[in-house]
Amino acid sequence: MTDLRERIHTLAAQGDDVSRGPAGNAVADLAQALNAGEVRAAAPADDGTWTTNAWVKEGILLGFRIGRMVDYSTDQFPFFDKNTFPVKPLQKADNVRLVPGGSSIRTGSYLAPGVVCMPPMYVNVGAYVDEDAMIDSHALVGSCAQIGKRVHLSASAQVGGVLEPVHAAPVIVEDDVFVGGNAGIYEGCIVRERAVLASGVTLTSSTRLYDLVEETVYTASDDDPLEVPEGAVVVPGSRSVGGDFADEHGLSLYAPIIVKYRDAKTDAATVLEDTLR
Repeated sequence: MTDLRERIHTLAAQGDDVSRGPAGNAVADLAQALNAGEVRAAAPADDGTWTTNAWVKEGILLGFRIGRMVDYSTDQFPFFDKNTFPVKPLQKADNVRLVPGGSSIRTGSYLAPGVVCMPPMYVNVGAYVDEDAMIDSHALVGSCAQIGKRVHLSASAQVGGVLEPVHAAPVIVEDDVFVGGNAGIYEGCIVRERAVLASGVTLTSSTRLYDLVEETVYTASDDDPLEVPEGAVVVPGSRSVGGDFADEHGLSLYAPIIVKYRDAKTDAATVLEDTLR
């Protein structure tokens, strides 16, 4: 993919003067590679670190820049979008179960065999969803988000997209993670393998994550994102706010809390049933 990366670097640097023909060809080649899972917006290394491929984001942003609005409407559903990023061309041979009912998957995203999509849900460009994951109703997989194997995104779970700046890490959810209903993961957070986020948990780059088991606090820094440790079970909680005004009004702030680490009881409560596939 070195040639494609260099083409995108060169074209993106041309700004508004970019030639639409070569740019359109490069964006189409990138979308095809993303659809096939041959390139990713971020990739894991053997030591557990993740590397952001900024050139992939450059290519996606280039596609939005040169795209023109076209009419994709059907008889009953109006649909207007950039011609560079239409709906993903899924086929039965892809072995992705897309249940009818208003879901949409944008081209330039990868869904591995065995993924289940319950209506309505949405997967945006640049996203990567690995084998046997379940994206439940009203769930979002944002642009460039990376979702691991056997992940369950429960109803209304939100995995935010990170396109800009191009060097910013996307949200990463590793293998066998359970994300509860109405939970939200944003701003480049990493959820490590087998972690469990209870319903209503929200994680951002400014969130403090309190670990009752290890008696420590996890935060993001300028160089590192907020990480949920492997196997952590996180629930929504609160922490008190200091000061006379806060004391007078009984104020507190939201705080996610690790109450335990995954065990057999947790596994039983979060198992993905094969019969649903």
